[in-house]
Amino acid sequence: MLAIRLPEEIENRLSALAAKTGRTKTFYAKEAILDHLDEMEDKYLALNRLENPNKRWTLDEMEQDLDVED
Repeated sequence: MLAIRLPEEIENRLSALAAKTGRTKTFYAKEAILDHLDEMEDKYLALNRLENPNKRWTLDEMEQDLDVED
């Protein structure tokens, strides 16, 4: 369960969209989150890796490790 407070302008826009389309505000909030969740996860993963670098593998090393043939 998630409860968020939105600025009045955003709430009004969301309400208008829901009324025009017959969908719920929750539907559109969920869609907006899902549309951006992958992007946000990737961003923070990349930032974390920049701040905490670990071992890097070459393509050859990875293929050998996975026993992948050309």
